[in-house]
Amino acid sequence: MPFSTKGKTFLDAGSGSGLFSLAARRLGATVHSFDYDPQSVACTAELRRRYFPDDPGWSVEQGSVLDSEYLSSLGTFNVVYSWGVLHHTGAMWKALENVDPLVKDGGSLFVAIYNDQGKMSRRWTRLKAFYVRSSKPVQFALAIGVCVTSWWRRWLKDLLLLRPFETWRSAGQARGMSAWWDVVDWTGGYPFEVAKAEQIFDFYRQRGFVLEKLRTDGGNYGCNQFVFSRPHRQFEPVKR
Repeated sequence: MPFSTKGKTFLDAGSGSGLFSLAARRLGATVHSFDYDPQSVACTAELRRRYFPDDPGWSVEQGSVLDSEYLSSLGTFNVVYSWGVLHHTGAMWKALENVDPLVKDGGSLFVAIYNDQGKMSRRWTRLKAFYVRSSKPVQFALAIGVCVTSWWRRWLKDLLLLRPFETWRSAGQARGMSAWWDVVDWTGGYPFEVAKAEQIFDFYRQRGFVLEKLRTDGGNYGCNQFVFSRPHRQFEPVKR
């Protein structure tokens, strides 16, 4: 039976643009969205204003996944969704721990975390840290370098097939933003932490979660994607 959010409570922890929250609301969930970044909060709120104005079934707030006091005020949810977020907090393992108690018994946890590539991941971390400390001209030069390194083979292939930049244009459409801003987002995405798939699996298994679905990134630098469930806990009857 396919997974359904209809009639469920849905927490979007790190809502970003708000598109995942919008999708969940359209699929019938009661949604609470929050993000640490004020611009992301504003973007999510704008989507709510456009598509679900004055809707009591969708709330939007500013908050941090590292703020235990804030999280404890939210209660628990059938679905906790944090896709490609927790590795950008600067305290990934703490963030992973903090979303644990937000999942109801019988609920689901969706997370996506950057894959650990060893030395390559450490090099990317240094590059990203340098990027955010640099001036605008240096940032632009770094992004150009990453762009050429990442794309030149596909540009050449398209040129040889007499369809220049076709893959570049279609990639932007598929991502929902231009390919250039996708490069900038990757180059400057800092803080940046990574984990091996088995580390995330062991982390949540020790906390009583069951892995329902896993999609690894196949050794690449993208995200490993996880769906965990929290079984209903058995309570012993009170002895009289």
